[in-house]
Amino acid sequence: MSTKPLALVVDDEPQMIDIVSFALETQGFTTLSARDAEKAWQIFKSRELDLLVLDVMLPQSSGLSLCRRIRQTSTVPILLLTARGEAKDRVAGLEAGADDYVTKPFHPRELALRAEAIVRRTRGAAGLRAEVVCGPLKIAEGSAVLAGHILTLTPTELRLLTRLAAEEGKPVSFRDLLLAGWQVDEGPGGRQMLKTALYRLRRQLSEHGYPHAVEAVRGTGYRLGIK
Repeated sequence: MSTKPLALVVDDEPQMIDIVSFALETQGFTTLSARDAEKAWQIFKSRELDLLVLDVMLPQSSGLSLCRRIRQTSTVPILLLTARGEAKDRVAGLEAGADDYVTKPFHPRELALRAEAIVRRTRGAAGLRAEVVCGPLKIAEGSAVLAGHILTLTPTELRLLTRLAAEEGKPVSFRDLLLAGWQVDEGPGGRQMLKTALYRLRRQLSEHGYPHAVEAVRGTGYRLGIK
């Protein structure tokens, strides 16, 4: 990455902050830290961040609550840290607006590479110049406009919408969407993760008059039904 990305590490355990910060700095990040949600919110409002690494279990206000709060005003990439690897917990994180998650215990190198991949994908999406047009939907230069309305999408949601729109109504397989959204192949929990992200995307499209824009294709994947 050409300039050092700035990451905010949020965890109530100082030792975990040190581990995550060191791993990210070794990978080329500059880091800030906070031990509670309110301090993290203040830093978020005052700095232009490239990534948040956010523990789910925080004192006073949970990481999920902070994630939802941030998503009301920002599409900054969010990587969740969770001590629970159950599918329902991962889904809760994605529903809150996270882009990815890492389950504790984790290898610091894996976390750093996941963080780097999120930022690289986000910067790549922001720098796209090619247009994708599907009916009233236009995607260009890292943003999506539907019937004159700018959509507020996370980087993951934008990548999924771009992949669907590029096919102009043809089905896109589960595998291709997982690769587009997270650069992962199908695996345990993958389809549920995709379903959750597309639910959030559907909600955005529905707010602008297209409640059935993303259609499931039985046994295959999904298609974009905008005309």
